[in-house]
Amino acid sequence: MSQVQLTALPHIPIIAAGDDLIAVTLAGLSAAGLELRTGDVIVLTSKIVAKAEGRVRRLSQIHPSPAAQEIARYAHKDPRVVELVLAESRQVLRIRPGVLIVEHRLGFVCANAGIDHSNLGADPDQVLLLPADPDASARRIRAALIDQSGVEVAVVINDSHGRAWRLGTVGSAIGIAGLAPLTDRRGQHDLFGNTLEITVLGTADELAAAASLLQGGAAERSPIVHIRGAAYVAGDGRLQDILRPQHEDMFR
Repeated sequence: MSQVQLTALPHIPIIAAGDDLIAVTLAGLSAAGLELRTGDVIVLTSKIVAKAEGRVRRLSQIHPSPAAQEIARYAHKDPRVVELVLAESRQVLRIRPGVLIVEHRLGFVCANAGIDHSNLGADPDQVLLLPADPDASARRIRAALIDQSGVEVAVVINDSHGRAWRLGTVGSAIGIAGLAPLTDRRGQHDLFGNTLEITVLGTADELAAAASLLQGGAAERSPIVHIRGAAYVAGDGRLQDILRPQHEDMFR
């Protein structure tokens, strides 16, 4: 019988700049009565990684450019937020009232460059950027967990992304360490012996989405999820591996 076990680690504190996410994760595992085993996956929200890495910005310290001010008028957004969005983006793809769809400097397409106000306390002057290099963050966390536990684990950093053709956000992988983010099933056979020709599974995104069921999107306070029993291929995966090349993008 196939089974995957997901556990939201309890008693995770409010994370601030400089906090030790390794110590926080290990304490959460202990509180949940879990010891890491080879093949386990730890999924952390981009928010706690970014907060620990000091990616909070104060809007009062941002001076919007003329370009940001012009876009802000059309988008009905704070020009200081727009300035940060532009700084975090390679390209603005769409502008609508209330939202900017951009190609983030990390390569994926998202709304408002992933910049967020939520769960930062009551201070409206603060916003949070995504981690500067989520793959590097995932590698550091994985290396420290392996060093502490002595077993091989994988780490995924996820963020909530919308989708072009569907409503609602889902957890998506933006940082990966210790696993191949895609599982290529081409050349294998289905139940009836037919050869699979196009089946490539988005394993890292599936893990990210599964964890987001427990992480929630409001006041759950469950930013770290332990996954046991998930099938994946160990490897040195990275975010770039799952981004569709622009020449294959039929809609841009």
